[in-house]
Amino acid sequence: MRRLILSVVCLAVIALAAPAWAQEDEPNSKDHPMFSRFPGYYISGYDAQDFGAFEFNVGDSTQKVEGRYWSIEYQLKENAKKGGPIEIGRNYINMLTKRGGVKLVDDLSAGGGSISGRMPAGGKNIWVQVQVSNGGELYTLYVVEEAAMEQKVEFTAMELAKALNESGSVAIHGILFDTGKATIKPESAAAIAPIGEVLKSTPALKIEIQGHTDNVGTPAANLKLSQDRAAAVKVYIVSTFGIAADRMTTAGLGDTKPVGDNKTEAGRAENRRVELVKK
Repeated sequence: MRRLILSVVCLAVIALAAPAWAQEDEPNSKDHPMFSRFPGYYISGYDAQDFGAFEFNVGDSTQKVEGRYWSIEYQLKENAKKGGPIEIGRNYINMLTKRGGVKLVDDLSAGGGSISGRMPAGGKNIWVQVQVSNGGELYTLYVVEEAAMEQKVEFTAMELAKALNESGSVAIHGILFDTGKATIKPESAAAIAPIGEVLKSTPALKIEIQGHTDNVGTPAANLKLSQDRAAAVKVYIVSTFGIAADRMTTAGLGDTKPVGDNKTEAGRAENRRVELVKK
């Protein structure tokens, strides 16, 4: 009998504790650095990625935005005062507009809906969308800070040789430079190494190193910058791998050969590249 009573008491304690525990923020979750939560809510779902994408409502269509990504789901705590969908959503977007941003879509009602906005910050855009459901008991905050993906996977020497033989040219995005300069960043070593290895293992191979830029700046400045960057890559390969200088020519094409949309950060990143052309 005593054991039965003890079991009942333990179950009662667990039952009482469960709601409180369930209303704690999800482990390893946190609010976005720029946006606090609406009072009375806890984080019930969380996803943060260094590079992700989301389709933001922009009117009659959506726009896919890539960059640093957050999805934070908030749920109303037990006995807390519920925020209305319009109140919750506009709190976030009003904060953007007060800082120079724009409201893109407001499709909120008493039952729920979504609202989105965009704000310029540090030369890029921060996109926000709030989706509210169940009359305000649950809402999800989506945030994407526009950014180009950091290239972490590079050609191996074998893959580079194959691509040059099959197509005659290869674009290398992992060769990085200081902004507005021809100074090669140290983290570019992994992208340049296969070029040196291919030239070493194929003595008859000759290439042209072409520099390309995005369209930020004047065409004349971009042309000069692309020429200088191509020349810097050649100097690096000669000094690091001992390749004869006469096996490589250089050319700068500035912003004249875009492969991405210069209106977006991701597109501009695609355009900032070094191309190798087999001669």
